[in-house]
Amino acid sequence: MRILLRPRLDPSTRFAWIMVIEAIPVLGILAYLLFGEVRMNQAEVLRMADVRDRLTGLRLPSPDIVTDPPNFARPVIAANESVGAMPVLSGNRVALLEESDAAIDRLVEAIDAARDHVHILFYIWLPDKSGVKIEEAVIRASARGVSCRVIVDALGSRGLVRSDHWQRMKRSGVECVKAFPLGVPLISMLFRRLDLRNHRKILIVDNNVAFTGSRNCADMAFATKPRFAPWVDVLFRVEGPVVRQLQSVFLGDWMSYTGEDLGRMLQPVGAVESPGCAAQVVATGPDLRAGSVADCLTGMLYAARERVVITTPYYVPDASLDAAVRAAARRGVDVTMILPARNDSLVVSAASQGFYYGLLAAGVRLHLFRDGLLHSKIMTVDGRMAMIGSANLDRRSFDLNYEVNMALFDDRLVAEIDERQDSYLARSDQISLQDVRNWGAWRRLRNNLLALASPLL
Repeated sequence: MRILLRPRLDPSTRFAWIMVIEAIPVLGILAYLLFGEVRMNQAEVLRMADVRDRLTGLRLPSPDIVTDPPNFARPVIAANESVGAMPVLSGNRVALLEESDAAIDRLVEAIDAARDHVHILFYIWLPDKSGVKIEEAVIRASARGVSCRVIVDALGSRGLVRSDHWQRMKRSGVECVKAFPLGVPLISMLFRRLDLRNHRKILIVDNNVAFTGSRNCADMAFATKPRFAPWVDVLFRVEGPVVRQLQSVFLGDWMSYTGEDLGRMLQPVGAVESPGCAAQVVATGPDLRAGSVADCLTGMLYAARERVVITTPYYVPDASLDAAVRAAARRGVDVTMILPARNDSLVVSAASQGFYYGLLAAGVRLHLFRDGLLHSKIMTVDGRMAMIGSANLDRRSFDLNYEVNMALFDDRLVAEIDERQDSYLARSDQISLQDVRNWGAWRRLRNNLLALASPLL
């Protein structure tokens, strides 16, 4: 009865949980109570809502708001704004950084040039070569009087927060905050789900330049899971009015976690190019009720007319997104999806494979990346618009994680992103419908059972 009466559960999720409880009654009930509901501390929810309201009140009308977007982009922009409550802004300069550890050097250069403040938010920050480079740059900035604020997810960055590197930053004057600290798990789980995480990746310097994408603060060798290396990501350098939107996301998290009011820092950012790249930040989280990035991606898919390219490490979508991918292919859109051949999660990998047959039967061209773990999260449509950021195409990113994505509307930039995706294709092997049909009975059974359980993953 609790499952049937609970709001915000779609029918497939309700049915999956009922199946689990019928199959393993006692363990199923415990699992549902722990992981079946997006349960949050109500004081936290109210605090976050209050912070969002305050920051929204500070978002003054901008001369860079795109008031007359092209017809193809209008429904996508409207969907993005309905979810993230931020308009599309022109006058930005967005650059795709290199696919190597040298990309971290661009962050270090920006921090070393900081004069007022440095704001950093990462889900995973490892104390490896790249992580130490950022640490040392932040310490240098703090030493010359720059205000440095750091947020890391308590679970994703647990190796850093338990090390002397974390204490060293704090001793140097860097303000360091852990998002969703684990505390005493048996007590914490009474108030909220333990697997709610801040999965965002943002770095902002002086309200002038920002970095965002899929990359964590870590080497491509990724020391915690080296056997899947290299981890292949995208990272973007951003200038212009959209930096203010990224700043708003960071400040919202900081003010929610600390109670410190930094609304004064949400200052206007002028255009750097005319008209420049039009961009729109979409920030989502489990305390919001306006939808998820899945709604934005679904809108992009239904707007597609010629070509869609999707890169994601995890494909465990909700029913509407999966239907939109297949519908695009069926109506003649050239849909290409690139996934890693090997995944760091065996369960998620098997669940993803449960969707292969439907995708291939609809006409989606499916490629498996063989040179490491492809961790980039990209969707491009018709060479004219793209969505990049931290969100995977899975239920965790849609319902449980705090994510930040950015929609981009610029032919030149999207062509560059597609060129990067073409480089992934060159390192991938295409899988056919016949390949899936040739899988053994056990593999098909395992994959399809886990695909049935995808609403729970």
